[in-house]
Amino acid sequence: MSEDNKILEEDKMVEDEFQALLNDYLLSNHRKKVEVITKAYNLAYEAHKGSRRRSGEPYIMHPLAVARIVSKEIGLGSTSISAALLHDVVEDTDYTVEDLEMIFGERVARIVDGLTKISSGMFGANVSAQAENFRKLLLTMSNDIRVILIKIADRLHNMRTLSSMAPAKQYKITGETNYIYAPLAHRLGLFAIKTELEELCFKYEHPETFADITEKIKDTASERNTIYENFAKPVVVELDKMDIKYEMRARVKSVYSISNKMEKKKVAFNEIYDLFAVRIIFEIYPGMDEKKQCWDIYSAITDIYKLRPDRIRDWVSRPKSNGYQALHLTVMGPDGKWIEIQIRSRRMDDIAEKGFAA
Repeated sequence: MSEDNKILEEDKMVEDEFQALLNDYLLSNHRKKVEVITKAYNLAYEAHKGSRRRSGEPYIMHPLAVARIVSKEIGLGSTSISAALLHDVVEDTDYTVEDLEMIFGERVARIVDGLTKISSGMFGANVSAQAENFRKLLLTMSNDIRVILIKIADRLHNMRTLSSMAPAKQYKITGETNYIYAPLAHRLGLFAIKTELEELCFKYEHPETFADITEKIKDTASERNTIYENFAKPVVVELDKMDIKYEMRARVKSVYSISNKMEKKKVAFNEIYDLFAVRIIFEIYPGMDEKKQCWDIYSAITDIYKLRPDRIRDWVSRPKSNGYQALHLTVMGPDGKWIEIQIRSRRMDDIAEKGFAA
């Protein structure tokens, strides 16, 4: 490929990613401030022009990816998206925090300043230095939680693209992620991000075990699908009678959590009974009590299948400290296998996935 064609292809890739960011944002419930996001993108694009990531792609692809995580996966608005686009500008270019304040105002500049301070002063080689930085992160939290949320998004994208790093760098970054970012994501209720961070760390720290369990999950997919379909048929009949809007799906547990369970219980892969969970997400009826809807679905399921009483977890009445709400139960399915079920409303699901920001 000629140099000109390569430049044209990269320009299109960058423009497509920016358009995808705007599309994500326009689908959100936030007030539409496309102009400020576009302004932040244009400045970041010019500031990082000519810079490349270790993978070889234009550097601007990183802040764009972080901004998309902030918008789509965490659910933040234009101020946070703009700060995400600009998060490396002060650290890596000639722009100052004062410049950003003049152009974008105090809120965006303050967030970028917080992100720059975390990046420039973080992560010594010893545990005590990491503990001190963890404390600093928590202190920063009290000023503006968006700094932490964007920093978590930044780390998630770095973990997703870690393969381009040298092994020593991979080891250092996964250590930081396990020690600081995954626990922070958990504390803020960012369940999906916390799970992915743990999964990616496990992939790089224990590649052989990760590959082995991944292969076994793949090999047993057909059996799991049959178990789920046999379980779901009578449940769908009963839920449809209740005239509620819902979706039901099976979700395979993470390789990391399966490995933890195997180690904790000292069992082989084929002895883990809850490789997947069934999630039922319902829309709240206007005027209907949300908790009652959870228990109505619970009743419909336990009228069909035998309940395991010691596995009921009522986080609907008593939410977890990070805001998580759901009703968990385990029943004996028609194939003689225990099946875990998670019942939650759409609102509860948003909180479970996006945590604090929802």
